[in-house]
Amino acid sequence: MATLIRNSRPHYHTGQMQKKTTTMMKKKNTMVKDIGTLSSIVSVHPASRPFSAEEAMEDSSKPKYYQHVLSLAFAVKDINDNPAILPNVSLGFQIYDSEIISEIITYQNTLNLLSTEKRMVPNFKCDQQNHLISVIGGLDSEVSCNMATVLGIYKIPQWLPQSEGKSHTAVCERVDPILMPYEYYKAEEIIIGAIVTHFACLFDEISYTENPNTMVVNELLSKPKCYQHVLSLVFAVKEINGNPEILPNVSLGFQIYDSYANEIITYQNTLNLLSTEKRMVPNFKCNKQNHLLSVIGGLDSEVSCNMATVLGIYKIPQISSSVLAPVTNAKSQFPSFYRMVPNEEHQYRGMVHLVLHFHWTWVGLITADDENGEKFVQTLMPMLTQNGICSALNEKIPAASRATDALASLERLQIKSISILSSDVKVFIVNTSHVTTIYLKWLIYFYSLFEDIAMSSLAKVWLLTAQWNFAAEILQRAYDIQIFDGALSFAIHSNEVPGFTQFLQSLRPDSPEGDGFLRIFWEHAFNCSFSDSSEGKESTGTCTGQEKVESLPGTLFEMSMMSQSYSIYNAIYAIAHALHEIYTSRSKISVTHRGRENYLNVQPWQLHSFLRSISFNNNAGDTISFDENDELAAGFDIINWVTFPNQTFHKVKVGWMDPQSLLGKEFAIKGAAITWHSKFKQGMPLAVCNDHCYPGYSRKTKEGQPFCCYDCVPCAEGKISTQKALVLGIFIKNQNTPIVKANNRDLTYSLLISLLLCFLCSLLFIGRPQRVTCYLRQTSFGTIFSVAVSCVLAKTITVVLAFLATKPGSKMRKWVGKRLANSVVLCCCLIQVTICALWLCMSPPSPNLDMHLLAEEIIVECNEGSLIMFYCVLGYLGILALVSFTVAFLARKLPDSFNEAKFITFSMLIFCSVWLTFVPSYLSAKGKSVVAVEIFSILASGAGLLVFIFFPKCYIIILKPELNCKEQLRNSLSVSDSRVTRPGQPPPGMRLEVAYHHSTQASLW
Repeated sequence: MATLIRNSRPHYHTGQMQKKTTTMMKKKNTMVKDIGTLSSIVSVHPASRPFSAEEAMEDSSKPKYYQHVLSLAFAVKDINDNPAILPNVSLGFQIYDSEIISEIITYQNTLNLLSTEKRMVPNFKCDQQNHLISVIGGLDSEVSCNMATVLGIYKIPQWLPQSEGKSHTAVCERVDPILMPYEYYKAEEIIIGAIVTHFACLFDEISYTENPNTMVVNELLSKPKCYQHVLSLVFAVKEINGNPEILPNVSLGFQIYDSYANEIITYQNTLNLLSTEKRMVPNFKCNKQNHLLSVIGGLDSEVSCNMATVLGIYKIPQISSSVLAPVTNAKSQFPSFYRMVPNEEHQYRGMVHLVLHFHWTWVGLITADDENGEKFVQTLMPMLTQNGICSALNEKIPAASRATDALASLERLQIKSISILSSDVKVFIVNTSHVTTIYLKWLIYFYSLFEDIAMSSLAKVWLLTAQWNFAAEILQRAYDIQIFDGALSFAIHSNEVPGFTQFLQSLRPDSPEGDGFLRIFWEHAFNCSFSDSSEGKESTGTCTGQEKVESLPGTLFEMSMMSQSYSIYNAIYAIAHALHEIYTSRSKISVTHRGRENYLNVQPWQLHSFLRSISFNNNAGDTISFDENDELAAGFDIINWVTFPNQTFHKVKVGWMDPQSLLGKEFAIKGAAITWHSKFKQGMPLAVCNDHCYPGYSRKTKEGQPFCCYDCVPCAEGKISTQKALVLGIFIKNQNTPIVKANNRDLTYSLLISLLLCFLCSLLFIGRPQRVTCYLRQTSFGTIFSVAVSCVLAKTITVVLAFLATKPGSKMRKWVGKRLANSVVLCCCLIQVTICALWLCMSPPSPNLDMHLLAEEIIVECNEGSLIMFYCVLGYLGILALVSFTVAFLARKLPDSFNEAKFITFSMLIFCSVWLTFVPSYLSAKGKSVVAVEIFSILASGAGLLVFIFFPKCYIIILKPELNCKEQLRNSLSVSDSRVTRPGQPPPGMRLEVAYHHSTQASLW
C-alpha cells in the first residue's frame, strides 16, 4: 500500500507554476507504447515573488520551439496511420518542458517520465497498461546530460508504468535496476541520510542483447581508511542520543549508502534515501515511520553535485564534506546545499603564501584532466604569476573515465612518468583528487621499475591540497610511502575528539547490527576472509574477529579522526542543533505529551533558516558555524607528513591559513618544525630556475623561457649592481624581525646607507676631472667611509658594553643604550669632517694638466693640493679600522645569536688588508693607474663590509626564515652563555636574563 504525501510534481521554487503536459494516445488494438520527450519552449528565470504560468509564458516563451512538439506529434500520427509499420500497435507520447536553464526541473520531469502518471513513483508498476519504451530530448548538451544521468540507471529502453485516474493507493511491484550490497541502517524516529565513498567499481559494458543488469567487473576497489567516515557519523549520532541536553525524548537514526564513485549509483542511492525503506518510491510514505530530515555527503564535488540535483527538488538540506564546491556559484544553483568545509579560495591563497614563504619560484602543477583540474589551474596560475612564481610544467592526469585506459598503456605511463620525475623541478603542487592520487602513485611505481631505482630515492617536495589523506587502495597496500616523506598538505581544520579512539578500539566485526560495511572493511583491512564470506577474494588467512584496528598502518586506517571525518562529525551536530532550535522555538507545546510529535512534524525545508544561523562549540572545543555562502567559517591547517619504512607516518601541524584571523595574521608557518625528505641533506630545498646573480651582475631574460629564468651578465660599463640597494630594501621590509632589530636597527640602516654611498662615490673618480669633482671625491670618500667604519665600531662597542653590564653591581649599565652608539658615530665622523674641512680651506684639490709624466701625452688629473692632508684622511680612517678590528676580535666569542662579532672581525680584516696594500700601490702607480687603484680599493673594502656583515643575515631572512625568531635568539644566547661562564660570575640563567634584557631590548632593539 502506498499513500501520496506531497504534490504529484514539486513546484519550481521561485513561484507556484503549474506545468501543462501534452499527452496523446492513439489505439489500433490493445497495445500502446509511449515515447517520452523533453522539449524547451519556456525558460524560467529566478524571481523575487511568485508568478503565474501565464506571466512566465508571456515573459520568456519561444513560440518557434513549439514546432519541436508538432514534429513529434506529426511523426507519431504518420506511424500510427501506416499499417506497414507496427501493425496492431499504437504509439503515444508524454511531453514535458525542460525549462532551458533550470537543471532541477529537467531532473524532475525526467523522473516524471519514469513514474506513475501525475505521481512521481520511479521503479513501480502501479496498475497501468501504458509502457514507456524510449525518451527523446533534450535540445542542448546540458539538458541531454541531465536526462542521461537519470535514464541511464534504468537502461532505457525499458518497460515502465503510468496510470490514469487511479486512486492514491496502489499495489506496487518493485523493479531494481542496480543492486549494490553495502549499506548501514539504524531505524529511529528521525533519519539522517548519508552517502560516503568507501568503494569504487568498474562496470562491464552493456551489449543490450539480454536483460541489461549492471555487472561489476572483478572485485570492488576499496579504501579501508575511508570507513572512518561512516564511523564518525555513527559516533556523533551515538553521542547525541546519549546526551539529554540535545533532542530530549527523540533518537536519531541514519541510512548510509555508498556512491561507489559512480554517477549512476549515486543517483540511485540518493533516490533510495527519499524512498520507502528498501523500495525506491520517492514521494510516497509506505507504512514507514522513519522521517528523513537531512542528508550528509558527498566527499567530492562530483558526488555532491549529483546528490544536490535530486535533493534540491525536495528542499532537503545537504551538508557536504567536499573540499571543492560542485559548481561555481553553489548557493544560487543549489539553495539546499551546505559545505562543512571552508571556501577553497582560502586554500589557493594559502598555497601561494606557502610557496612565497620558502622563496620557491620554480614549481610544477599536477591536476586531473577534468573540469575541477581546469578550474584549479585557472584559479591558481594567475595568483602564482602575480607573485613572481613560474610554472615549470603543468601535467594533466587522465580523468576517471579515461584513467583505466591510460594505466593499460605502459608507453604512455613511461612518457608521463619521465616528464614529471626526471625533470629538475623540486616542488610540485598537486590537486589531489581521488583519481589523481591513485594515478600519481602508479606513475611513481612504474618510473622506479623503468629506471630500476628505489622509490624512496626520488626526492621531491609535494604540496598537496586538502583532499589528501594518505589513504591506500587495497591494491597499493604494500606501496612505499617514503616517496612522500616531508610532503606538505592543506587539511580542513580539525581537533582531537574525546572518546573517538576508544570507540574505534571497541570495533568487532559481529558487534553492530545493520552495518553492512564492517565485515568487508575487516576483510580488506586485515587481508583475511571470514569462513562464510561470499567475496571470493584472495587473502592470506581467515579472519578471527579478534584483530586490532590500532595495529593497522596509517595508510589503511587511522585511530585519530581525519579531517573529512571531522567535517561529517560536525555536520551531524549541526543538524541536531538546528533541530533542537526548532524544538525550543515551539516551546509552547508540552514536552511531555507532544515533544516527539513536535519533532516528527518538522519538514526538511524548515531546517534551512536554523542551519544558516547555527553556531555552537563542539566537543573538541571548536566553534562551528556557516558563513554567508553556506560554507564552514573556518580555515585550513598545514600538515607535514613524516613517513617511516614500516608504512607508518606521523602528521605534524606546522601552520595554518585562517581567514578569521586579524589582517596580516591569516597565514602562519613554523619552518623550523618541518621535516623535509631525507634525501635533502641541506634541509629545505631550493626551487628556482637558476641561481641568483652575484653583485656586479644583472639579469637577462632567456628567450622563450618563463620570466623566472634568466642569465647573469656583468653590469654594463658605467653602471653598478642594484644588489646593494636590494639589501637595504630587504632589511627595511623585514624591519620588525629579530635579526634586523638585533644590535641596533638604526645603526644597521646607517651602515647600509653609507656603504651604498661608498659604492656611488667611486663614480666621482671616473670621467674628466672638474673643480667640483676634485673637491668632492677625496673628501666624500673619507667622510663616508668614516661613517661606515664608525657604525661598525659603535655596533661592536655596544655588544661589549652590554655583556660587561651583566656583572652584578656593574656601573657599565648606565652606558648601555642607543645614546652611546650615536655618540660614537657622531664623534668619529666629526673628527674626519674637521680634517676634510681644514684640507679644503688650506689647500683644496684642483684640476691639473700633467705634461711631464709622459712625453707624448698630457694627463688631466686632480691635484690633491696637500698630500699631508690626504694622508691624514687615510691615516685617521686606518686608525678607526684598526680600533674596530681590535674590539671585534676581542668580542668574537661573546654570546651573539647571529655571530655578528665574528662577521665584523672578518669584514674589518678585509678592510684593513685592502687599505694597507693601497698605500704602496698608490705610491708606485702613475697616471690613470692611480685612479684605478683607488677605485678598486673603495669597491673591494666596501664589498668586504657588505658581504661579511649583511649577506649572512640576508641568507637567514630569505632562505632560513625559521631561524629569524625570538626563540632562536634566546636559544643561541643560552648556548653561548654556558660557554663563557667564569668563576665569580652569576649563574647562567641570571646572566642570560640580564644580557637578553639589556642587549636585545633596552639597547639593541
